[in-house]
Amino acid sequence: MTPPITPIALNAYDDSAGVARALAAHVAEALRRRIARDGTASLAVSGGRTPLVFFETLSGAPIDWSRVAVTLVDERWVPETSDRSNAALVRHHLLKGPAAAARFVPLYTGAATPEDGLAEAAGRVAALPSPFAAVVLGMGDDGHTASFFPGAETLAAAIDPATPEILAAVRADAAGEPRITFTLPRLVSADTLVLHVEGMTKRAVLERACAGGPVEELPIRSVLRARAPLDVMWCP
Repeated sequence: MTPPITPIALNAYDDSAGVARALAAHVAEALRRRIARDGTASLAVSGGRTPLVFFETLSGAPIDWSRVAVTLVDERWVPETSDRSNAALVRHHLLKGPAAAARFVPLYTGAATPEDGLAEAAGRVAALPSPFAAVVLGMGDDGHTASFFPGAETLAAAIDPATPEILAAVRADAAGEPRITFTLPRLVSADTLVLHVEGMTKRAVLERACAGGPVEELPIRSVLRARAPLDVMWCP
């Protein structure tokens, strides 16, 4: 009998600094491998507060950053002058030191709505080296990842494994602002895909997701089903 697929491969660390060091080394190696093979590489990272130590650590990695393109897994539809901007976080915490030589491709275009800016944003990211060399996902306490929120109007389309779309506009009560996100197949096709979560609350949410149930309840399940076992880096 074939054993069931394990949903995750959990790598546990003592603290945020330990996760950041391990994750930065893992991502740096993925970028180096792709650069050695293709001459260029692309990286998609998540926003929020959790990855800041990781960003600071990765920014000093000895990589030929001039051959790397960096973008976001998803973005709130706000300008970089907003304290809610993921792009502003990346510019401040990641794109400095050696990593300042990387090319940054933001998702926010300045259009009035993400729906209005979707075509321009898709055109920007279509030129990125594909698939991603590395994607680093986060997860909220509600089980959302990227901007795949429970109750989002466009959730089904954004997580459709067969969608030809690169990006999706997202509106959900829990999201706050309207958002734009890479679709599921663009994220899970990465050479290296890692879920970075911290804290016991998020670990409990992840364990619930692994136990099965509807994707609409905990959208992280869409990633677990598409990329098993999913590499997870976690600390209490």
